[in-house]
Amino acid sequence: MSTTQAHKQQGELPEDGGAFGWLRALGPKGRRAFGGAFGGYALDSYDFFTLPLGMFAISAYFALDNGQTGLLTTVTLVVSAVGGAIAGIVADRIGRVRALMITVATYAVFTVACGFAPDYETLLVFRALQGLGFGGEWAVGAILVAEYATAKNRGRTLGAVQSAWAAGWALAVVVSTLVFQFLDQDTAWRVLFWTGALPALLLVYVRRNVSDAPQAAAQRRESGHKGSFAAIFRRDLLGTTLFAVLLSTGVQGGYYTLATWVPTYLKTERGLTVVGTGGYLTFLISGAFVGYLCGGYLTDVLGRKKNIALFAVLSAICILAYTNIPAGANGLVLVLGFPLGFCMSAIFSGFGSFLSELYPTAVRGTGQGFTYNTGRAVGAFFPTMVGFLSGSWGVGGALVFGAVGYGLAVVALLGLPETRGRELV
Repeated sequence: MSTTQAHKQQGELPEDGGAFGWLRALGPKGRRAFGGAFGGYALDSYDFFTLPLGMFAISAYFALDNGQTGLLTTVTLVVSAVGGAIAGIVADRIGRVRALMITVATYAVFTVACGFAPDYETLLVFRALQGLGFGGEWAVGAILVAEYATAKNRGRTLGAVQSAWAAGWALAVVVSTLVFQFLDQDTAWRVLFWTGALPALLLVYVRRNVSDAPQAAAQRRESGHKGSFAAIFRRDLLGTTLFAVLLSTGVQGGYYTLATWVPTYLKTERGLTVVGTGGYLTFLISGAFVGYLCGGYLTDVLGRKKNIALFAVLSAICILAYTNIPAGANGLVLVLGFPLGFCMSAIFSGFGSFLSELYPTAVRGTGQGFTYNTGRAVGAFFPTMVGFLSGSWGVGGALVFGAVGYGLAVVALLGLPETRGRELV
């Protein structure tokens, strides 16, 4: 029996028509799960961006070069692969909700710890440990909601979860702008990390209100296959796993190149102040939020593969346009920030549904956690490459390297099936 049929028989699933039909179709338990996943991902984003938004101050405080600065992001993303893979197995073994709580607590604790780092090496270690929780939250939260969603609306439902990333990013920009405006930068970056304690409030909500989708949980318990790395490399899933890793590598390599270096690019090469940078990022983040929602709708209409291919091409074009704006044309930087944010975010809207649909229930957490976060780890070397190349190319010129990632994503799609309309149980 499908998830949709099971909920309808129990009278829990209302009609899914209208602009917010996807939300009504989740039912009461599904909407609470959506709230937990949305909040977890928003705060995951917030805690991640405390580093890029404070990067210039951290670099000055510890007298770092661009390579060392880029390594702070790279180590976060590399270790996140380990955290994400482990979280996926944990989600398949003890359930989605309990795994979600573990990941949120982990990234919150070590984000706060970063604010107490006495030297660069300690900060590098704390940021790496933050990556353990950061890597697992999205995969676990996305699966939790995907198993409540109907096949018809899964793309836009998971796209709405993805939009939480933009919400958390926006909150981080607002807080960092205020912190750096009222405190000297040697203190401000530490305070910014300390605000990463916010996720503790979410844990109370999740513990009291959120539960796993009953049908999926029952099927997971009854299956003879428990979450393990070996399970996603068996013959029938090997090709799926390898191409999904390549897809994740390409998309995240391009994305994290921009997320890490655009604030520095705006400050060092466009001559913007911290407050001015926040204004320009407002357009970028607004585009991202709209992109997540529109991409979620398009992934249900066009299909998972066409949506990803479309926005991979458009994202690469936007990078080239954004980094080749003539000196002094900062108004054009402002205008192009919206389509750049739109395209590089819309491509992610189909990820939650696509990766969930590629794997059976018993190994869904393992498959999604491993492929998404291994791709994140490999893609993490893109920001480091930009850091080293910026010495000779400039930050703006080196950002073009991110377009290479989107090309890899298009190639990866050739080895993956279309999954639109696939039931999860």
